[in-house]
Amino acid sequence: MKVRKILEQAEVDNLSPYACLSSKTRGRQTPIEECDVRTAFQRDRDRILHSKSFRRLKDKTQVFLAPIGDHYRTRLTHTLEVSQIARTISKSLRLNEDLTEAIALGHDLGHTPFGHAGEEALDEIFPDGFRHNEQSLRVVDILERDGEGLNLTFEVRDGIIRHSKGREKIASYENRPVTLEGQVVRIADIIAYVNHDIEDAIRAGVIEQKDLPEEYIRVVGSSHGSRIDSMVKDVIKNSIDLPEIKMSDNVMNATEGLREYLYDDVYPREEIQSEIRKATKALKELFFYFVDHPQYILQSLRRDIGDDTIQRVVCDFVAGMSDKMALNTYERLFLPRPWAE
Repeated sequence: MKVRKILEQAEVDNLSPYACLSSKTRGRQTPIEECDVRTAFQRDRDRILHSKSFRRLKDKTQVFLAPIGDHYRTRLTHTLEVSQIARTISKSLRLNEDLTEAIALGHDLGHTPFGHAGEEALDEIFPDGFRHNEQSLRVVDILERDGEGLNLTFEVRDGIIRHSKGREKIASYENRPVTLEGQVVRIADIIAYVNHDIEDAIRAGVIEQKDLPEEYIRVVGSSHGSRIDSMVKDVIKNSIDLPEIKMSDNVMNATEGLREYLYDDVYPREEIQSEIRKATKALKELFFYFVDHPQYILQSLRRDIGDDTIQRVVCDFVAGMSDKMALNTYERLFLPRPWAE
């Protein structure tokens, strides 16, 4: 008997009736021969983990642009924290942990340099608009492997495209992932960034512990660890043996309240925005330069662009840049260099 078959049977025997079984996947866009050892979702996780886009996340901004300190989050550490929180919830609810991990590791592959500010900049200037969740799906479907894509399963792709909520209510049913595992990643994403963005802002001296809204801290806890513990346990308690993932009203209100505090009182702080404005200006100038000088892009591509417009190709290229690559490229193209004899 193949190892994969044993693992698939173990899912049938041990997982919740609401879990998504790897043997019941809706399949891939292009059918492939099954692996003898790994399930379909394990295979997706590995494809994402070994992708170029995943490696580039280590040099992409979460909130603080190119921080000197070693302990600030990047887009990669955010992704890993989302993955761990989501796996804890999925394991406790007897959901498919492999599917959960694959979605979590892939959910931000399409994020721009310079965080959400970079996303907003591209959304302003790219004619078709830009959303990082849509770009993440484009990365795994088209851009990776020199235009072949990663050929992931339907369930992982669905979880990636539907993970983003913006400032939408946590309990909203609009655009929910079709699997509970996707819903777990959706809520784990909020739990992760709300708490680590608060911790990073305190570390940076942008806010102090005493600035946090007392009405919400009283519910979920005053420390980083206690808040995550409260939120995760609340999700598990209120979702166990149910066909949906949810929080209690009390903890949900506190989580959303802290998220609004970040959006209204932390992210707009001048200490954060002053450098971000410079970075997004550089991103826009790079975009327009590459549109006017497409040879810079086209000579480095290893894929057939097909019917894509040059704006689409440039958008893909710029969105895929790390912070470091974007700033170094800007310096090389636009800033004068000392004359060398």
